[in-house]
This record gives sequence, C-alpha cells and structure tokens, in this order.
Amino acid sequence: MRVVVTGATGNAGTSVVRALAEDRSVTDVLGVARRLPGLRIPGVRWAAADIDPGGSDLTELFAGADAVVHLAWRFQPTHDPVETWHTNVLGSIRVFEACARAGVQALVHASSVGAYSPGPDDGRPVDESWPTHGWPGAAYTREKAYLERYLDGYQLAHPGLRVVRMRPAFLFKEVAASEQRRIFAGPLLPWRLIRAGLVPAVPTVSGLRFQALHTEDAAEAYRAAVVRPVRGPFNLVADPVLDMPSVADLLHARTVPLPAGAARAALAAAWRMYLVPAAPGLFDAVLRLPLLDAGRAREELGWVPSRTATQAVGAFLTGLQRGAGLDTPPLAGSGARAWAGR
Repeated sequence: MRVVVTGATGNAGTSVVRALAEDRSVTDVLGVARRLPGLRIPGVRWAAADIDPGGSDLTELFAGADAVVHLAWRFQPTHDPVETWHTNVLGSIRVFEACARAGVQALVHASSVGAYSPGPDDGRPVDESWPTHGWPGAAYTREKAYLERYLDGYQLAHPGLRVVRMRPAFLFKEVAASEQRRIFAGPLLPWRLIRAGLVPAVPTVSGLRFQALHTEDAAEAYRAAVVRPVRGPFNLVADPVLDMPSVADLLHARTVPLPAGAARAALAAAWRMYLVPAAPGLFDAVLRLPLLDAGRAREELGWVPSRTATQAVGAFLTGLQRGAGLDTPPLAGSGARAWAGR
C-alpha cells in the first residue's frame, strides 16, 4: 500500500508518517510539505509541494497512491482570515479533487473537534452525529465546518472513494511544544519558566474545560483508518476531561478565578496589538466545544489511546520547558538543542 501524507512535517504529520512506516502493510510513505525537513524517518520519503491554488500539480503527486492523508493546515496569520481560507479551504479542496482525478482509493481528512457546533446544555459527550457547523466567530472553526459540508457533497459525487474524517481533540506531544507556543502564545510567553514550582498561580476561567490526546495516539488512529476498510467520521479523545485546575495540578500551582469576560477582553486587547497570535474568536469557540465520545473509534478502528489526556498535556509542558522540537521547519525547537528523537 502506498500512502501520501500532506502536512507531514508538523505536529500530527511527523507522528502519522512514522506510524504508517512501521505498518507492514504499508510499502511506501511519501511525506509532503511546503519545505523539506532535515528529519529522517526510516521508510519515509519527502517531497516539497504547495497545496495552495496555483501551487503544485497534486494529481501527479498522488498518482499511484492507494491513500492520501490530508493534514496540511495554516493557523496563521489570524489577522488575515482570507489568507488562511486560501490555504485551508481552497487548498484542501484542491487535495480532495486531485485524489479523485488520480484514482486514489481512500482519503483520510483531518477535521477537528472545532468543526462541531456548540455542545449540548447538559454537557453530555456527543458522538459523530452531532452537527458540524462550527462556531462562526473563529476562522479555524468556520474553515473546518466548511470542509465538512464540502465533503458531504464530495462523497456523493465519488461513491467509490473511501472518505474518512478524523475529529480529534487537542493534540499534544513533547516535540511539538515549541511550534504550539509560537502558533498560539507568541514570543512573549516566558516558556523557560513554565515548570512545576515556578508558576505561582494559574487563572481558571469558569466553564473552560477541554479534552486532549497525545499526538502519537492520534497517529495510531490515522494508521488504522488507512489500512482498515472504514468510512465516515471518528472522534478521537482520551480521558479524563481537563480544566485549568488540572493544568495547575501539573504545575503544582494554585488557581486564581478569572471571569470569562475579563479573560476574553485581555486576549482581545493583546491580539489587536499583535502581542499574541491567538484570536479572541478562538477563545469563544473553545468555551463552546462539545465533549466527544470516541466509542466508534474503539469499535471500528480497534483504537485505544495508550496515554491519558493528563499525560498528553504533561508532555507538552515538558517540551515547553525544554524548548523541544524536531528538525522540520514547523517543529524547530526553541531551546539550546532540538530533540531529534520522538
């Protein structure tokens, strides 16, 4: 089986190509990214290509592939949603249509918990049938939801092409910490001080809770979706559900209540002054995300995460302290040495 992975040098991509290369039923893994990495993974070849409109010939790139895993995504610039739409939506549509033209048998698309509509008032976990209209106030959730609608029609137009939509919670691993700091917090975060015993207090926003998953566990689900004859959407999460007191426990810090309105106002002011890259609309979306039930992934993919959500966030915090990274353009470390291993 030959598999092509777009966005192969980022947080999810580096784990997905490794998981696929270790599967004996996969004979060839081609990792695609805009810039070639220095990272070498046994069994993985690299190719430079741009999914943007007017970019590389994706049909030629996908020719002969049995499956394409589409992970490529831009989180910035958050001040220019037209630019991210250009890559994330129009570029993704180019990937989808190139798969059909190239005769690819399976497309595994990285959707997200962010594609879901706000969760139910009673807080119960939702399965894959929950509406995927996103939160209209954030570019990320609008884009993920739009692609869900596009794939609805795409599946009808290409019934012989197996389409899988992965909807993971927040993904963390140690060597992706520097990238995630740059994407969401920006350069002003004192990352060397984010460690147990040095953070005196963690602000706790009422109603803010989230689910997390270690990236390598998500990669195992992607691998299973490639090699198994499954279709449709899959939620991917690990227990337990987390909140800011959970993060405070990891840092051995006390908690300080912070009203959601005050937190949003501070974030909005910092974003308008270009001090942080995370837009306030994303904060609004996170407050409304549903909790996910991953029962379908357990049953049809035979998938069980090997790490808890707490361990996933702990890995991120460790990576943040060390400035960890990998030798790829997105994952370049912030510390004195970037990790070359997993």
